[in-house]
Amino acid sequence: MGKLFYKVGDIALELGESPSLVRFWANKFPKLLKPSRDGKGDRVFTVEDLEMFKRIHYLVKTKGMTLEGASNRLAAAKHGEGLDRNVIVKEKLSEIRSQLVEVLENLKNTR
Repeated sequence: MGKLFYKVGDIALELGESPSLVRFWANKFPKLLKPSRDGKGDRVFTVEDLEMFKRIHYLVKTKGMTLEGASNRLAAAKHGEGLDRNVIVKEKLSEIRSQLVEVLENLKNTR
């Protein structure tokens, strides 16, 4: 089971990117990402924010879209114009692949 809230470092680790990039994207996508602040003033993101970061990451890093293009695409999807199902499917397949690689490594280590 996953966490309910994620800090900048958690998001960065999940994406394989730097915390500064996560903060930068949080500032560049204010309509799509709405972090809260914890008692120390650190940004805290929800599971939905994490999923949005994954979509941003896919569109910008994998598909090579500009930040403006990714923002427009995601805003359109949020308003019912539909995000490519390919994005969602590829995210899920990537997660499954990671899990399978982990299982394979565990099997190799038990021999």
